[in-house]
Amino acid sequence: MARVRYIGPEPVIVPELGQGRVVGLDEVVTVPDSRFDAYVCQPQKWEPVEEPKDEQPPAAAPVKETAAKPLKEG
Repeated sequence: MARVRYIGPEPVIVPELGQGRVVGLDEVVTVPDSRFDAYVCQPQKWEPVEEPKDEQPPAAAPVKETAAKPLKEG
């Protein structure tokens, strides 16, 4: 989860953080990583504190190929 700080002029209600959740001036809140950009694209109201972690799925194990012997024709 990412974190942002509210720097707007007055407290606001942020429904996605919980029903009736009021965020006050200079308050740091945790937001879903997928919504981080929606907050920080409003630099007059929000500033980043902790950016989303780049969580990438573990790399798949390489497929092992066996060396096949050519078929003998005959």
